Amino acid sequence: MKTREIVIGNVAIGGENPIAIQSMTNTKTEHVEATVAQIQALTKAGCDIVRVAVPTMEAAKAIVEIKKQISIPLVADIHFDYRLAIAAVENGADKIRINPGNIGSEERIRAVVDVCKEKNVPIRVGVNSGSLEKNLLEKYGGVTPEALVESALDKVRIIEEMGYENLVISIKSSDVMNCIKAHELIATKTDYPLHVGITESGTVFSGGLKSAVGLGNILYQGIGDTIRVSLTGDPVEEIKAANIILKALGLKQGGISVVSCPTCGRTQIDLIGLANQVESMVQEFDLDIKVAVMGCVVNGPGEAKEADIGIAGGIGEGLLIKKGEVVRKVPEEELLEVLRQELMNWNS
Repeated sequence: MKTREIVIGNVAIGGENPIAIQSMTNTKTEHVEATVAQIQALTKAGCDIVRVAVPTMEAAKAIVEIKKQISIPLVADIHFDYRLAIAAVENGADKIRINPGNIGSEERIRAVVDVCKEKNVPIRVGVNSGSLEKNLLEKYGGVTPEALVESALDKVRIIEEMGYENLVISIKSSDVMNCIKAHELIATKTDYPLHVGITESGTVFSGGLKSAVGLGNILYQGIGDTIRVSLTGDPVEEIKAANIILKALGLKQGGISVVSCPTCGRTQIDLIGLANQVESMVQEFDLDIKVAVMGCVVNGPGEAKEADIGIAGGIGEGLLIKKGEVVRKVPEEELLEVLRQELMNWNS
């Protein structure tokens, strides 16, 4: 779905721009060194935009120091206190995330809008299933896609009436089907860029699966301009999951894609351990190729033929494979290092 373009720091979303990946730090924002270290790790993993919590004035003031040490746009996450939103913008936030419903009076919302307008800072209007107003819960009989959309558009209208349209919308739910249906509905009603995610999705494992189902369905329909995979765990895992989802849908190019067989009774090596080692190791390389990790020398070469390079395990030894052809045999304990050397010399 074609949306309008919004610029956040040095990243544009919407329009013809690629889908931007977001995450959120879990450090105390006022602990500048720890927050910067986490943002740098996220950036290295492929994060395009990062959000930090701003629950105190100390956190808002820390933004200016954090910004000096990072290279990606910073979003300030604000709840309840409009003064924190103003301070975050004044200290260099590239975007703020608010729910106008919990900021307070129209006068307070206007104060936030005015400073954003002055600095040309986008506002993400965020609504989720836990923040729906009582009247909408009564009107729709609970949390429904229609209630989420009406709530979000009501908040957008408040800001539009104050003369500001530099907006991004997010409507999140922990219910995957509610989230999918809500995005299908809102995409027909607005051309603002949409920030998509399944909120409170769960742990790295279960949350990753729920996010893949929900985000995959939404993105496949051409809906969504920036995404966050919300996981209970290291934020870097959110970036890994987001990259995999986008690559699986053909929405992101670049980076090494790892494929591996599911193991069977023919497996003679620690394929699970090897595959995990390979998946971690390939993150060092900026290559747009496919790497296969196979568990047996019987079917390995054939199964890996669609990969650019691969390894297959045997009894005490393995095979190095390129484009489905066996290049040479390698001692089992050297498989990972041989693959690393091949990748280091890939473009030479």
